[in-house]
Amino acid sequence: MANLKELYEKTAELKAFYTGGHIQWTNDGEHFLCQCDDVIKVIDVNTLSNPLTIGDATEDKDDSDVIYTFQMSKDNETVVTAHKSGLIKIWDRKEGSQLKMWRSGHKGAIAKLAFDANGTNVASGSTDGNIKLWDITHNTCTSSLRGALGVFSLVKYHSDDSKQLIFGAADDTKIRSWNSKSGKESVIYSGHFSKVTSLEFTPDGDHMVSSGRDRVLILWKLGEGKALKVLPVYECIETLALLPPSFKIPNFTKKVGTEGIYVACAGEKGIVKVWNVQMSRLMFEQTNSLVSPANEDGGLAVTHLLFNEARNMFSVVTADHNIIIHDLESFGCVKQLIGFTDEVLDIIFVGKDESHIVVATNSKDLKYYELGSMDCKLLKGHTDIVLALSCFPTRPDLFVSSGKDNTVRIWLQIDYNEVKCIGVGTRHTASVGSVFASQTSANFFASVSQDSCLKIWTIPKDFDSTETKLNSSHTELAHNMDINCVSISPNDKIIATGSQDKTAKLWSDDLSLLGVLKGHRRGIWCVRFSPVDQVVLTSSADATLKLWSIADLSCLKTFEGHESSVLKVDFLSKGQQIISSGADGLLKLWTIKTSECKMSLDNHEGKVWSMTVSKNESIIITGGSDSKLVTLKDVSVERREKLAREREELILQEQELMNLLHDKKLIKALKLALRMERPKNVLKIINEILKSGHEKLSETLKEINNTQKETLLRFAAEWNTNNKNAHAAQYVFYILTPEIISGSLKVSSLGSFIEGALPYTERHFERLTNLLQDLNFVTYTVNCMQPHSVKNQ
Repeated sequence: MANLKELYEKTAELKAFYTGGHIQWTNDGEHFLCQCDDVIKVIDVNTLSNPLTIGDATEDKDDSDVIYTFQMSKDNETVVTAHKSGLIKIWDRKEGSQLKMWRSGHKGAIAKLAFDANGTNVASGSTDGNIKLWDITHNTCTSSLRGALGVFSLVKYHSDDSKQLIFGAADDTKIRSWNSKSGKESVIYSGHFSKVTSLEFTPDGDHMVSSGRDRVLILWKLGEGKALKVLPVYECIETLALLPPSFKIPNFTKKVGTEGIYVACAGEKGIVKVWNVQMSRLMFEQTNSLVSPANEDGGLAVTHLLFNEARNMFSVVTADHNIIIHDLESFGCVKQLIGFTDEVLDIIFVGKDESHIVVATNSKDLKYYELGSMDCKLLKGHTDIVLALSCFPTRPDLFVSSGKDNTVRIWLQIDYNEVKCIGVGTRHTASVGSVFASQTSANFFASVSQDSCLKIWTIPKDFDSTETKLNSSHTELAHNMDINCVSISPNDKIIATGSQDKTAKLWSDDLSLLGVLKGHRRGIWCVRFSPVDQVVLTSSADATLKLWSIADLSCLKTFEGHESSVLKVDFLSKGQQIISSGADGLLKLWTIKTSECKMSLDNHEGKVWSMTVSKNESIIITGGSDSKLVTLKDVSVERREKLAREREELILQEQELMNLLHDKKLIKALKLALRMERPKNVLKIINEILKSGHEKLSETLKEINNTQKETLLRFAAEWNTNNKNAHAAQYVFYILTPEIISGSLKVSSLGSFIEGALPYTERHFERLTNLLQDLNFVTYTVNCMQPHSVKNQ
């Protein structure tokens, strides 16, 4: 029993930091500002930590004032936010403190914000078709710009402040310009036939480039409403970034003296392209994109393209909230940041030293994390959401996945940083909801699907450089309803399946039916074999776990404690314990012998879909519907050692207390007894001191500190309930009353305390009443004949 687990503690938590909306990169390249639910999170690019959050985060999401959009000033000193309540707020970017706030007065929600080059003026573009200009030094609205129709998709000041121009584009597809000082409308630029998505100004300040959903880039000359160049790019463009006058990029050598305005853009195809807009020529097309194209025509794959001059890097922000940083010279991927994982559906450890985890989220891309730094890489292969993962114990560099694309895939960790798909199986006709790897070899794995089939797949001995086609050796129509889970026994001889039909079934390695486990009242979510005993564990939507005998198919034990579906289970401590996670957000640790729940952790705010345990059981990682990955460490040994130290220390203190009492060192004994929280010993010491008179007690109490006096008062209130001990209690209270009244001693409930510690003589009671009344503290009604019936008015 000494080896049993007692407690796991949370050591790390990976939360969502970007849930869509606006995102900006600081000039020094050190931080991203990301919209995340109701706040703006500042993320350190190097460490992925969240040193600062801007906004009023509240526990109650209904009460929170949602941030619709934000904008950071050019000098990165301040941030302006637009809120659901109609308020506009200014924040200090480095401290996160609110500097100013005012009501916008717009009739609709604010869709876009912009700072001018000096950071002294802000523009707010609303769904009501108006732009308001604000002087933030004096908190005044200087102009209201009208003329546009619909929701603003773009509001931007000209980068050269001397031009005194502001631009806006709304649903009417025209780019309008106004004088930012007078508010008068300037030039209307007509050329786009669909939503205008981005606008950039050239370094000379005389030209600008715009992009739109109409699949073109347009070059404009400032002050002329007609397009200079219209460049077809054959995809909807959501974002563009102007490249500096001199730059390097792969397979592209710019001739000396070549004129050109070079623009990088991206949109529905998920590929970054660099165009020379003046020459209407495609100069570079990305070949190593990690972004999947949009699923539908006109959809989004890339939402933002951010260029950082200080780092000479590009950030590609995807529609599924990933931030992929590329070095401009090589266009190699430098870093990947996962802003929001949506629901975490499954997790496994990978690698000989379990240095990495692979996570299946509500996405077709797998996420491959290095555990130490939580650096992430996207693994592409599946064409729909990945649902399940399983690793081979004998080949920790090999794992298998399955998904909604009806396929199973085998992946190989080639080295520390690279994982490659080496095999694909396509025989299922519906979503493959669960897979499980063989335990004693790496020769086969099992899969179950919504097509009600259980399949055994053979793994080829040798793999080609291309993806090998996998063949299934056995197939069986296993259940009449969806099959939720599959598991293989430690000796690879038995396979177990669990289904929505409320049963679990046991199969031989050639898929002959060995038995049916009946007893759950709802569908079965997970099934596992004990590593040591001939038993099977199942968990169900009926909120229970059941332990079954393989020999006679009887239910041996039922574990109750979860409040809703138990989604994942596993054995710990050589089969003596169980760890379970549920739809109630709880992680529970059970001891099989006693049926006792040893631990219940509440680290998630939704269903805990996934859980993985390291080989030595020291680490558990959980993930769920709240987009959180929580790392837990086994602290059972540390806890036992701490308790042993505390017991040893207590024994020593008790011995020391006995010695002090024996030697009549009463002041030291009193201090130690108070520290040890021993009311009986304290009472014994007080009575011993009172034998020398209450003056001696008064002198003794001067020797102890306020914390010890407060503990003594608490004990005295308890003693006073017993006539035998009231004498000591009332003396203590009488001596300490002046300090209570002066406020130097904090007593949690003075009124009830006075009721519980009434003085034992009328004279003392009068003294206390006088003290209280002198300080206007509280008024008491005194019945001299019956002092113990005194009530606090």
